[in-house]
Amino acid sequence: MELQNNKSQTEKRQALRRQILNLRSSDFERLALDIFRYQALYNPVYGQYIQHLNIKPEQVTRLTDIPFLPVQFFKHHIIRSGEPPATAVIFESSGTTGQQTSQHHLFDETLYKTVSNRIFQENFGDLNQFHILALLPSYLERNNSSLVYMMQHFIAESKSEISGFYLKNVDEMLETLMFLANNPDGRKVLMLGVTFALLDLAESEYDLSFLSQIRDLTVMDTGGMKGRRQELLREEVHDILTAKLFVDKIYSEYGMTEMLSQGYSHGGGLLVPGFSMRILLRDINDPFAIYDHNINSSKTGGINVIDLANLDSCSFIETQDLGRFGEKEGSFYVMGRFDNSDIRGCNLMVI
Repeated sequence: MELQNNKSQTEKRQALRRQILNLRSSDFERLALDIFRYQALYNPVYGQYIQHLNIKPEQVTRLTDIPFLPVQFFKHHIIRSGEPPATAVIFESSGTTGQQTSQHHLFDETLYKTVSNRIFQENFGDLNQFHILALLPSYLERNNSSLVYMMQHFIAESKSEISGFYLKNVDEMLETLMFLANNPDGRKVLMLGVTFALLDLAESEYDLSFLSQIRDLTVMDTGGMKGRRQELLREEVHDILTAKLFVDKIYSEYGMTEMLSQGYSHGGGLLVPGFSMRILLRDINDPFAIYDHNINSSKTGGINVIDLANLDSCSFIETQDLGRFGEKEGSFYVMGRFDNSDIRGCNLMVI
């Protein structure tokens, strides 16, 4: 009987995985509900959470009816739908000294890479059109960062000998950028960095005016102060970066250790979730009052993320971020974090 159950779960998972990879926007809600029922059955922690709420999975028929697992559960439990392979990658959040960190087991590297590729491509084009320079000091100092993992994949996919990581060797990165300014080859340049490192670069003694000569330079802020600098509003950060780095706007990436999908902003802080992701908001005073984009976009609420790529963990996460919906269907702004929530580097860019 156990063998039969394992086979049944494997078959269900394979079917859901195929649907994620071939997902059309019109099928999102149906697939999300199918994944909810799958995880309610095969995810022990999430299943128990649903039971404690006295929710019957078969009676959940809308996205706003789905219970969202508080993100803090990733700190104290292994959140999994099925048994992880022995070689599973384990992502860990940054946190501060002495702070309990979140862990997220990655069962299916191919699924993660394929989803991330598609999201990037739908926003910016093929990765092989870019030289990618990643300025991620704090993340490179540990070996279990989901951001570093994703960027390693992107750098490999770019198939550029110039693409690479930069820990503290800013001089070398600037030499690379100057070379690209003087020797354009038709590729775009993506300079992606953690917030404090981009600010350190922008406010350094270097003459950065040559950056204006790079025709297709995209500067992307991934968030993260980590106590390195005084906290600033996102608008203040991006005003400094646009002026000092000689670009018209700053792009942003929204993600976290507990997610496998990403959202991207093309400026102004307006984020668009990837094809495998959707944002709902919950009432600040009632976490079970959840609403979708068809409400007043000026209303602020807690951000709940549906991430279908989290097939093997939990696709329904109640984050500690505050947000509001944008004017474009599905878009959103991150306004800050709940009081007393843990300070985590990946989202501090938006405070």
